[in-house]
Amino acid sequence: MFMDKYQAIWLSYSSIKDFLNCQRSYYYKNIYKNPKTGRKIAITKPSLSLGQAVHDVIEEISKVAVDQRFDIPLMDRYKKSWQKVTGLYGGFRSKDQENDYFIRGELMIKLLTKHPGPLVKKTIKIKEKIPYYWFSSEDNMILCGKIDWLEFLEKTNSIHIIDFKTGKSDEREDSLQLPIYYLVAKNCQNRPITKVSYWYLDRESKPTKILLLTEDQAEKAIKKVAERIKLARQLNHFKCAIDEKEGCRYCAPLKAVIEGKGKFVRLGDFGEEIYYLPDEAVSL
Repeated sequence: MFMDKYQAIWLSYSSIKDFLNCQRSYYYKNIYKNPKTGRKIAITKPSLSLGQAVHDVIEEISKVAVDQRFDIPLMDRYKKSWQKVTGLYGGFRSKDQENDYFIRGELMIKLLTKHPGPLVKKTIKIKEKIPYYWFSSEDNMILCGKIDWLEFLEKTNSIHIIDFKTGKSDEREDSLQLPIYYLVAKNCQNRPITKVSYWYLDRESKPTKILLLTEDQAEKAIKKVAERIKLARQLNHFKCAIDEKEGCRYCAPLKAVIEGKGKFVRLGDFGEEIYYLPDEAVSL
């Protein structure tokens, strides 16, 4: 079977989560394109901007040799990264709100500086910016994921997957995020994965080990959702299950942007149009 990655259905943790939250939200985020520009759309939010600024620091040092990672203080990197999301770029409605989020990120960077843990150990890098593999050639599906950190465990010649969390809530036990990262890492490099963890940067000084589904269980769980996504795309049927007319908290903001109620602020890393949406633009 001829496989074309440009015609394939790309599955990721974020797209699967979008679909499970609201099928219309999935459509707006993953399929819809601005008819005038041909670009996808997204909304900037303070919580996302905080995560971006902190993750940029982590990604930067992952590319640096172990003995040079802290030559530039993490706080200096963070302050520089924050300039990409300041003001409307980051969805902040006031200077006070931005300052509150900046301080939250500042505390996370201080924690990483004081308790670097795996950040001072060797890493494994996968060539692709977004690692991916053919999850199902028959269904023309690709599974992908941008993994925060792949720690190299020298004693066992294996890998520890770490996902850094900047939000206030713990990831749900049935989350498919780490199972997806496990499958992506397993299929995109040769070493075994022997450990997976979340690191909640606002409250923990080290990663928290998570018990994974088996590989077979993970594939079955992902395939179950993937088949629903494929069917919805074939039928072009993406309904909001909560309120078909007004939408829900997941799809209504994107609908407001499409209706012209948002303010374009910048292009994202993948060429998507990023909008600032005032509170009054959506009433739910």
